[in-house]
Amino acid sequence: MALSQIASRFSFAANCDLFRTKYSGLPVGMGGRRALFSHPVSLSLRGSSDSRRIESLVSNASVVGAAEVGTVVIEGPGLAPSHVLAGGPLPLGATACDGGVNFAIYSSCATAAVLCLFTISDLKTNRVTEEVVLDPLVNKTGDVWHVFLQGEFENMLYGYKFDGKRSPEKGHYFDFSRILLDPYAKAVISREEYGIPGPGGDCWPQMAGMIPVLKNEVCINFDWEGDMPLQYPQKDLIIYEMHLRGFTMHDSSEIDSRGTYLGAIRKLDYLKGLGINCIELMPCQEFNELEYFSHNSVLGENKLNFWGYSTINYFSPMIRYSSVGASNCGLDAINEFKTFVREAHKRGIEVLLDVVFNHTAEGNENGPIFSFRGIDNSTYYMLAPKGEFYNYSGCGNTFNCNHPVVRQFIIDCLRYWATEMHIDGFRFDLASIMTRGCSLCDPVNVFGKPIEGDMLTTGAPLNSPSLIEMISNDPILSKVKLIAEAWDAGGLYQVGSFPHFGIWSEWNGKYRDIVRQFIKGTDGFSGAFAQCLCGSPDLYQEGGRKPCNSINFICAHDGFTLADLVTYNNKYNMPNGEDNRDGENHNLSWNCGEEGEFVSISVRRLRKRQMRNFFLSLMVSQGTPMICMGDEYGHTKGGNNNTYCHDNYLNYFRWDRKEESSDFYRFCCLMIKFRHGCESFGLDKFPTAERLQWHGHHPGIPDWSETSRFVAFSMTDEMKGEIYVAFNTSHLPVTVSLPIRPGFQWEPLVDTGKFSPYDFLSDDLPDRAIATKLYAHFLDSNVYPMLRYSSVVLLLRPDA
Repeated sequence: MALSQIASRFSFAANCDLFRTKYSGLPVGMGGRRALFSHPVSLSLRGSSDSRRIESLVSNASVVGAAEVGTVVIEGPGLAPSHVLAGGPLPLGATACDGGVNFAIYSSCATAAVLCLFTISDLKTNRVTEEVVLDPLVNKTGDVWHVFLQGEFENMLYGYKFDGKRSPEKGHYFDFSRILLDPYAKAVISREEYGIPGPGGDCWPQMAGMIPVLKNEVCINFDWEGDMPLQYPQKDLIIYEMHLRGFTMHDSSEIDSRGTYLGAIRKLDYLKGLGINCIELMPCQEFNELEYFSHNSVLGENKLNFWGYSTINYFSPMIRYSSVGASNCGLDAINEFKTFVREAHKRGIEVLLDVVFNHTAEGNENGPIFSFRGIDNSTYYMLAPKGEFYNYSGCGNTFNCNHPVVRQFIIDCLRYWATEMHIDGFRFDLASIMTRGCSLCDPVNVFGKPIEGDMLTTGAPLNSPSLIEMISNDPILSKVKLIAEAWDAGGLYQVGSFPHFGIWSEWNGKYRDIVRQFIKGTDGFSGAFAQCLCGSPDLYQEGGRKPCNSINFICAHDGFTLADLVTYNNKYNMPNGEDNRDGENHNLSWNCGEEGEFVSISVRRLRKRQMRNFFLSLMVSQGTPMICMGDEYGHTKGGNNNTYCHDNYLNYFRWDRKEESSDFYRFCCLMIKFRHGCESFGLDKFPTAERLQWHGHHPGIPDWSETSRFVAFSMTDEMKGEIYVAFNTSHLPVTVSLPIRPGFQWEPLVDTGKFSPYDFLSDDLPDRAIATKLYAHFLDSNVYPMLRYSSVVLLLRPDA
């Protein structure tokens, strides 16, 4: 191609260099145009056979904070004429304004910055369409680099190059040959098809951010159709942990657009029918599913990062979860995600987002450099004195959450999802990392010298972490639901002690472990199980929190499914390709007497009974219950308790299996409906003796001994009158004496020891009356027989 170079004199009010000629070259192998300006202006253009006319202009900036400086017209292939102005430092990111776009990005240690513009076609061929070099004297305010480009940038993308000293021992990884993602980019474009590498098998092709535009000087708004936050009281929620792609990807979903936001919309009515009123989405912020891409010889397919706990960009929704891919530079994918939220709200379902602010996909010093590390590594990551990466996440790096710049970034991101995307709340993965001190948290930084006896170091737990305090007192974020996974891979375990400011809830891992132990018949857990039934007051009452702050769960995405919990004593993770070394070894599971799926009929029956016992315990516990996707029909992963890398049937919701396991699905639906219909299982305060009474084999005489495997209670309920619940986790059957209520008689509702449909005597059961009469001779004597490993729910009715 012909190369034209034009030089002209250009005067600035500040008489300074707007663009440095030292950055006049593109990286080797990069085509496209470059716009380079100095005093005098020197412009190198490449990528067109035509000579271009560069006009010197002086005009006023059109954004707040932009200086009155000279501008120059840029013309390039696919670009309309643009004026380059100084721009303003706020807001960070690319912001569409009247007449153009303002770009602003933080980097405290960079010595030079270049804004790179792409057309979609140039990005696909690894070409930069246009470069704009920023002058630190004009295009920098404090530690923020900025520029304003006048013109139209529809279907355009952008990234940055930063130069500076590369000194890993001091925490700096500047590389001027790399084009980096803006952390504030609202959509990230690279590969369009999920699971398919780029040209030449590239799993990490060049990425770029969407440039927002105004249409006819009006912001392009999504039609929310009047959508407003549902703002359910947390005590009324039934949370459903869901993987967006896995929910509809299996062939048996029988829908178009499988594995996408649109596909999930088509199945929202199923969740409504189940009784779900809150979805907790596993990560849907942009990540690279090809991060672990390699051939898995065990299954004969490729390993992927299926779960998504390795974020690339925190503002962009996962583009490859969209049925429209990267069309309209990602704007259509954003709108498809918004449509999912809007349609969920229409069905009375809130949407929570699982966010991963503990680490990023850049890993340790050997990981890729695509954004944070190349922009300002020492700010965004928690570093040791010699530049090593602290690894409290177990994933190679630790996000420097309590650094002033990083915590503001997190606040901005959360506000964006709450306001722009209408998300109802957040679950914070490995949230204890958010309570650790940042790289500035040492006396030398604060006071200029060490302090005798001071133990505050980088990564030390903080009593009042600034990020958590900011979120908790933010006028927007303090009104959404905030759930912490209150532990991290560095050994910090804060279940019951997470700094909560009165509003944070926690994944109650202790609830999971205690319930698993008690239901499978382990001695010594009857008292602890009773605490779980009450919402874990031993963990949350003293700090002033409520039962609903305990997110109760038996199973989650990591670990055994509910069906595998009663099928396997051991994990079977060979399909992960790590020789069964990965995954938790202590699962607190019990196979009910025989290992694996092919077992005797008696063992199968006991397993179904145990599944019902677990689900019933979850539904009658104070606190907020959470169900893992697929547990309602007994989804199995074949004993694999760490299926992070499988884009296949192990992680897909099996719609065909749901039909095959209709008996357990029916039980779950009815138990959820029962909980919704009770006032007493979602209390604002921890239950007291005024409405709750504990029982043993005889009323009013509970057995809290080490060998007790029986727990029962009765609870007054404004809707149901009085409810009796009992758990017999012994290997022996028992006949229990019921509380005496003159003028009333106990009536069976649930008995997990019975076959379906008699495990739940719903009102629509055709022979319900006959089934109830079969218990009459026991109930007339105020007793009830319970099989081994069974649980019951009885309701108090007036004598006939």
